[in-house]
Amino acid sequence: VSTPIGNLGDLTQRAEEILASATLIACEDTRVTGKLLRNRNIKSRMIAYHDHSLPSVRRDLIECIKDGETVALVSDAGTPLISDPGYKLVAEALKAGLYVTSAPGPASPLAALVLSGLPCDRFLFLGYLPTKEKARRATIAEFVTLRATLVFLESPRRLGASLSTMLDVLGERTIAVARELTKLHEEVTRGSLSELAAK
Repeated sequence: VSTPIGNLGDLTQRAEEILASATLIACEDTRVTGKLLRNRNIKSRMIAYHDHSLPSVRRDLIECIKDGETVALVSDAGTPLISDPGYKLVAEALKAGLYVTSAPGPASPLAALVLSGLPCDRFLFLGYLPTKEKARRATIAEFVTLRATLVFLESPRRLGASLSTMLDVLGERTIAVARELTKLHEEVTRGSLSELAAK
């Protein structure tokens, strides 16, 4: 179930109905999801589920579904599995022959792409870049010849270094940097890679 990436008004009616009727909500952080549920007066039970959860937690969730219960999977913000936990749970549920569906909604990579002013007809979402310079450079180099808009996630403290590496590897091009999407201080800065790397 996709959850808002900032603006709580972006929770869809279907998502709200699923969360309200779920036997159990598997969430990245119960404190974060708890705020959303309280905002919508949803009383469903929550359990922490993230990439560091023990395999036994995943097995327990699978057993709940086998027993006829509805388990809703959410991340802290946006669409689960899109640079967020959930892949292992979904893969295991499908392997067990269980019904899995998606309640689509907000996803920061798509929101940024739409606001970027860059071509959206062909794009590749690459998630977070490696933190080490050598690995980051190698990852970016894989896509030098690709004719598509590249979408990355990056932390504010590593943004300058990542943009500098992109400039070295990809060369000059027009880019956009988006932050605080859907929130009060939403900002999209557009310009050349060299000027935004310097900024």
